[in-house]
Amino acid sequence: MELRQLHTFRIVASTLNFTRAAEALNYVPSNVTMQIKALEDELGARLFDRLGKQLVLTAAGKRFLTHIQSALDKLDEARSIVHDNDKLSGTVTISANEVLCAYRLPALFQRFRTRHPGVRLIFRSVPNQQLKQALFDGTADVVFLLDEPVRSTGLSVEPLLEETFRFFAAPDHPLAGRSMLQLDDFHGEVFLTNEKGCTYRTMFDRAFEMEGIDSITHLEFQNAEAIKQCAIAGIGIAFLPEITTNAEVERGELVALPWRIPDLRVYTQMLWHKDKWLSPILSAFIESAREVVAIEEEAQ
Repeated sequence: MELRQLHTFRIVASTLNFTRAAEALNYVPSNVTMQIKALEDELGARLFDRLGKQLVLTAAGKRFLTHIQSALDKLDEARSIVHDNDKLSGTVTISANEVLCAYRLPALFQRFRTRHPGVRLIFRSVPNQQLKQALFDGTADVVFLLDEPVRSTGLSVEPLLEETFRFFAAPDHPLAGRSMLQLDDFHGEVFLTNEKGCTYRTMFDRAFEMEGIDSITHLEFQNAEAIKQCAIAGIGIAFLPEITTNAEVERGELVALPWRIPDLRVYTQMLWHKDKWLSPILSAFIESAREVVAIEEEAQ
């Protein structure tokens, strides 16, 4: 069993894609495939299942990743001792949901890559409800979560920014011209929301249920862009974080309705495993995230 095979396995487990792993490692895809096959042959166990075009870790693969992670972290730590930390190299694997990927992380990625061009950033979009597990599984070094304050005994959690959620509608919507709204004004309206299981959909449902309203008409979507476009077309009222709609509001395509869900506290949060060694690379990435947040707060 070779160290390069273990490193390749960790990158493939992070990307769940042979081509992207090959790009991160500067290998040809066939080299990655051969290394994984050799490792599987030596272990006598399948580490990945190939489900059509999708690659997933098997149960054996998940167990193997958990056990080799600490060994590889120790190796990275040893390597960092003999390298100049001003010239970092290596890989950071990041996961977040599609909203944060589109509206919060690009500025962070750009800042970090400018400072540390030798570091490979691997990003994988993951649904909100699966992000914490990615840290426990070892498939991500750091994740960004859009949620109510997270408490965890196994994870380090750092709130970065409080996010404001609003209701948005097309300018010609009957409720758009109102200066004040009550909950009863929403009877009969169609709400454009994320699918059940999404954190903010759960918060939406909970708020209306607390008011005794359970007969809500929904159109459900998997991403914010689809919700926005349907709201612009006048199909219904969108429930979204403000960061996703700034451009549409500025262009006059959407307006924010004068009603908010009471006591809704949602934050963009940065998480990593408490037992994970914070390598110079990972420490630099976390610090870059803090700097980008500070810039954002100054601009507000």
